[in-house]
Amino acid sequence: MSAFLIRRTVHSLIVLFVMSVIIYGLIGLMPGDPIDLMISADPKITSEDAARLRAIYGLDQPLWSRYANWLGAALTGDFGYSRLYAQPVWQAIWPALSNTLILLITSLALALAIALPAGIFAATRPYSLADYGINLAAFAGISMPPFWLGILLILVFAVTLGWLPAGGTADSAGVAGLWERLQYLILPVASLTIAGIGGHTRYMRASMIETLRQDYIRTARAKGLSESRIVLGHALRNAMIPVVTVIALDLGVLFSGALITETVFAYPGMGKLIYDAVMGNDYNLALVGLLLATALTLIGNLLADVAYAGLDPRISYEEMDA
Repeated sequence: MSAFLIRRTVHSLIVLFVMSVIIYGLIGLMPGDPIDLMISADPKITSEDAARLRAIYGLDQPLWSRYANWLGAALTGDFGYSRLYAQPVWQAIWPALSNTLILLITSLALALAIALPAGIFAATRPYSLADYGINLAAFAGISMPPFWLGILLILVFAVTLGWLPAGGTADSAGVAGLWERLQYLILPVASLTIAGIGGHTRYMRASMIETLRQDYIRTARAKGLSESRIVLGHALRNAMIPVVTVIALDLGVLFSGALITETVFAYPGMGKLIYDAVMGNDYNLALVGLLLATALTLIGNLLADVAYAGLDPRISYEEMDA
């Protein structure tokens, strides 16, 4: 198991390196120049000042040389300086990353708390009225992109009814600030949760139906075990194996969806930070933000492999280590 984890970690680091090359190259090819933006904001900057700034930021060097310098510094823990926020990249990213993690964990937990019981309930009553109703709701959730749903929620609950804020976050501290912050979280969390419920419900239903058709389930029924014991005690563990894969892979997908949702709700998370960084040609900030999204997807894949071993005793990583 340990050798498998080490091998997968090395593979993930190689993928992360390749992605850093691709993302750095694409960001470097973006139109516009941060020094030109500075000049447009402050016409007093002379051509000599502009040349000096380009030398300071390394913009007078070829793209490969700038990437090599960035990679060398990143390996020592220095991810550069954010021109937009006038501070080291990690100091600019950390508050946004914590906001995004709160949004992701809350929406994923709510989606699973609703989707898994709904999927099991539908699977134990296939082709019944309840099954058709749950499937219809699941398809509706899958069909609505989070950004479109977010705009709809803003129109209904913020503009029309005026019950909740349309965007942003709370500035107050203490208990009052916590309640205010929850109010700002409700609409973006609802947007991501509704989108996640549909997919997870469908996967859980399909996996449970397939498991309930297995011979060992028929044997359990022949022994006279109750249906609840068969479902929860015998079928659930095996039915969760493919669902765990989807949940783990969903970490990266959910993070990407959260980037768009945060932009719609002006939520101060990684989405808004990356958007501002790209629009402001803040190369270092945009690069680290996008690499974090890649790293989260790779971590999700690794967690799925580890979860396999816990749920399915037939999978042995010791054989793979040999």
